[in-house]
Amino acid sequence: MKVLVDTCIWSLALRRKNHSATRIEIIELHELIKEVRVQLIGPVRQEILSGIKSKQQFSKLKKVLSAFPDLPLSTKDYELAAEYFNTLRSKGIQGSNTDFLICSISSQKDIPIFSTDKDFRHFQKHLPITLYTPRITPS
Repeated sequence: MKVLVDTCIWSLALRRKNHSATRIEIIELHELIKEVRVQLIGPVRQEILSGIKSKQQFSKLKKVLSAFPDLPLSTKDYELAAEYFNTLRSKGIQGSNTDFLICSISSQKDIPIFSTDKDFRHFQKHLPITLYTPRITPS
């Protein structure tokens, strides 16, 4: 089964300098990569690459991410994301356009979301999405 990896997981693994190499999410991402199960979408790629001040670091990160093709998105994906945005907003729940696009893809393609963003737990109460749980447990 493929896994849709959110920006926060990629950021932990690729952008943060002060992280523990043994952090569960990073270890799990490495395992998913080895198993060729990682799914990436263009808007997440854009978020990962945004805000990088150094051109050298940007180029390096862009090269690393080039190993992961973007999952093709359709008009239906964007329309459902907008529907999810409207549904949750009517319930007083906020989220980003990228988050709702991730939810749209998860529900339509039955792909679990790998994220540390707690917003997805709130979304899950109202949307037919699945969250990915790392197989590795803290010792």
